[in-house]
Amino acid sequence: MKRRDFLTASALALSASLLRAQTAERPLTVGVIGHTGQGNYGHGEDAVWLKIPQTKIIAVADADAKGLGLEAKKLGVVKAYTDYRVMLAEAKPDIVAICTRHIHEHRDMIVAAIEAGVKGVYIEKPFVRTLVEADEITKLCTDKGVRLAIAHRNRYHPVLDTVKQLIAAGEIGALQEVRVRGKQDQRGGGLDLWVLGGHGFNLATLFTGPAISCEATILVESRPATKADIHPGDEGVGPIVGDEVHARYETKSGIPLYFDSKKGTWKSGVPFGARLIGTKGVISLQVDEEPLAILERDGTKIPITTAGIGKPEPIKDIKLVNAGHHGAVRDLLASIADKRDPLCGPEAGRETVELTQAVFASFATGGKKVTLPLVDRLHPLR
Repeated sequence: MKRRDFLTASALALSASLLRAQTAERPLTVGVIGHTGQGNYGHGEDAVWLKIPQTKIIAVADADAKGLGLEAKKLGVVKAYTDYRVMLAEAKPDIVAICTRHIHEHRDMIVAAIEAGVKGVYIEKPFVRTLVEADEITKLCTDKGVRLAIAHRNRYHPVLDTVKQLIAAGEIGALQEVRVRGKQDQRGGGLDLWVLGGHGFNLATLFTGPAISCEATILVESRPATKADIHPGDEGVGPIVGDEVHARYETKSGIPLYFDSKKGTWKSGVPFGARLIGTKGVISLQVDEEPLAILERDGTKIPITTAGIGKPEPIKDIKLVNAGHHGAVRDLLASIADKRDPLCGPEAGRETVELTQAVFASFATGGKKVTLPLVDRLHPLR
């Protein structure tokens, strides 16, 4: 399945795929990789497998011995390793869950898992640090037939199918633009772009199509950023710049896409995500919130569920499907069984990396427009 066909996979399709996975002769084995103090175990990517009957955790790896002991006890596994490469060689899991939030180890962990012969990989976002790494992994997955899914968990939410249908039916009029905002907390600006902007991008391009250019303004304490402001970013993202970012992307569809983030402007109760702005209304996609989609029209805000506007949600475990990673894991299992791409696979991950790097590429040219795909696949701030 091509990534742009994602929205045709409804909740019923996912349920049917899961039933197929349930007929397997044995559960698929899972090896968990984390690194205490270096991103730890993400947002539940380690424990979700305990709630999926088609899988069984058989091993865990963590370079921090104390953290490893605690995680092994949490997951109830005997096989615990301080070297994930040894775990891959000895335990030989079918699936590897790479849970570290810090991304400087992601490339090496993914490559090691693929070379060890795994069937699938589930990895915490952000995907990888550079387009060179993204290109390499995308090709490796294709060449080896490995199914890799990225934990942009909102991407697997079945309500997105409903949202697409509503937009096609003209519920918000003609789609004019899509605006993405990060969380804008203490990470606002360049780090917010990296760590949380990808969630919004991953939703936005489902409706705009791929970006073809980017021009960006980056500020530090309200003044234009300079090369002297470039510094190593937290969470292993590599060099970053700016505590305030404003970017505009042109897309193939002609619908402009915007990203904005300013450090310290987050307010409690105000979710981050993507806003689909039409001529008659707005659909707000609230990352990691339930309901995910809100219709704003005529001065009112109405939840959107998989049943439609303002209707009760018929999927009883919808919070687990989204925030609990169940939708993502179910889709990964189905993609392995069906020999297809996951709904949020390496190409989607590469796109979020490119949209992020395009902002820094524009900064490197003095704020000029850069075309996508980027020709230079190395880090623009190197």
